[in-house]
Formats: sequence, structure tokens, C-alpha cells
Amino acid sequence: MDKLKRVLSGRDAEEPSGLAQVIDSTSLGWGTRVKGFVACFAIGCLCSILGSCLLWIPKKGLVLFAVFYTLGNIASIGSTMFLMGPMKQLKRMFEPTRLIATIVMLLCLILTLCSAFWWHKAGLALLFCILQFFAMAWYSISFIPYAR
Repeated sequence: MDKLKRVLSGRDAEEPSGLAQVIDSTSLGWGTRVKGFVACFAIGCLCSILGSCLLWIPKKGLVLFAVFYTLGNIASIGSTMFLMGPMKQLKRMFEPTRLIATIVMLLCLILTLCSAFWWHKAGLALLFCILQFFAMAWYSISFIPYAR
């Protein structure tokens, strides 16, 4: 009966639509998603640790720390996109319950990079790294029910 409905409605089951082919070719299996998550999260942790090691380099160490710490946080956030998909991640980030935490976190990420690259203020970059840490903690806690 379903095949008859598809034929009568003009949707033949033998030839899938172009959109269905695109969706099938871009979806990842669960194993691939977990591998992508682990790889991206490991890169994020490695960048953060590398930034901490580069902190002790004279003159440019503070700026390098800010840049690598920020890149590590971005990679760590990006790793969760492998698990739930980019659109679902973005929708969940901007839900009303965590909207303020998301905005503060993204603002701290951007201000850290601006202070390191454009304003060339190492002390300000360190301040934004500290704020970034607290903003990331607040953002992470917002995903735990009743934790805020």
C-alpha cells in the first residue's frame, strides 16, 4: 500500500531525492562520531597544555599562552559537535537557559584573541583567559540539569 501511495504521489521509491542523497552521504556513523570527538578533544587538551608550557617563554609567552589556551577551548567545544551534530549543538547552545553563559563564553574567547593579536596587551589577554576559564565552567555546568 505504501508503494502505491508513493507512486501515486509522484515519489518513486527507486530513485531517492537529491536531498536524501546529500543527507545520507554527510551523516556519520556512531563509531566515526566518537573517534572525531576523541581526536578533537585530545587536540583541545594538547593545545591547552602546550599553551601552559609556552607561558614561561620570555616576552611572547603570555600571548602564546592566551592563543593556545583559546584554541584549545574552541577545539574542545567543537569536539561535542561530533557527538550531537553541528545544528543540534548550536540550537542547544542558544537555548534560553544557557544563552547568557554562551554569549559570555564566546565573548571571552573573542576578547582573548583580540587582546593578543590586535591590542597587543599581554596582561589583558591573561585577564580574559581567567574570565574564559570561569565562562567555560559556567557554560559546561549549564548542560547539567539543576546544576546552576
